[in-house]
Amino acid sequence: MNQFIDLEKYPLDRPDSAEYAALVEKCQADLASEGMFNLPGFFKPGVAQAAADAVKPAMDTESFRHARRHNVYFKDSVDGLTDAHPAMQKVETVNHTLCADQLVGNPVIDVYEWAPFAAFLAATKGKEKLYQMADKMARVNVQATRDGEGLNWHFDRAEFTTTILLQAAETGGQLEYRKDLRSADNPNYDGVAAVLAGEDPETKQMMPEAGALNVFRGVNTAHRVIPVEGPTERVTAIFSYYEQPDVAFSTEEQQGFYGRSVT
Repeated sequence: MNQFIDLEKYPLDRPDSAEYAALVEKCQADLASEGMFNLPGFFKPGVAQAAADAVKPAMDTESFRHARRHNVYFKDSVDGLTDAHPAMQKVETVNHTLCADQLVGNPVIDVYEWAPFAAFLAATKGKEKLYQMADKMARVNVQATRDGEGLNWHFDRAEFTTTILLQAAETGGQLEYRKDLRSADNPNYDGVAAVLAGEDPETKQMMPEAGALNVFRGVNTAHRVIPVEGPTERVTAIFSYYEQPDVAFSTEEQQGFYGRSVT
């Protein structure tokens, strides 16, 4: 794994070391204060771009273009809200996705399947253990965002989102987010409406470098990817782990996310 990850800077292979403990502590502190942690240079120089270059032929010819209009909740209805409420306004998202079964031989698969990576993520997230998905498609995705496209405002279904940026766009592609916008006992619908209207002063932007590992607490943090401008695609690897083993999407979910299904 040393050929992919900078293990001198990020000693995932030395979980008993003081350096590892300090790294986990820093990541946990960043998650608590910022709603995310970001590790620049997680991939060694050239690895991220090589991974992006390797997916380009399939991305151009085999990726699933997923275009949809949705609200921030990805739901047709929300208890306590009418369709006219500003928090229910529709936005558009477009992305192009390759699934794990289309990424054989890519470094992102090697990293995903490396047990110390999952163990490190579990430690930073305060989880006893994280398991790889049993889903042959959903376990790792690579998404491309092209000129004029973006990932619009939403909350994630999962508590955390784990990504590595493989290639940055020339312009745009920043992550814009509002930390802790809602909680389990307070949906804060008016606050959601303010974010969608661009009227929340606590909304922030950040742009990870290519090769950076980013872990994001997306379930209560509204976020979006600002539309990309220019011919260079924004390319991101997305890693999915769960606290339970053998998790897989249903056939209907696979069809909805990827336009096909694999059992």
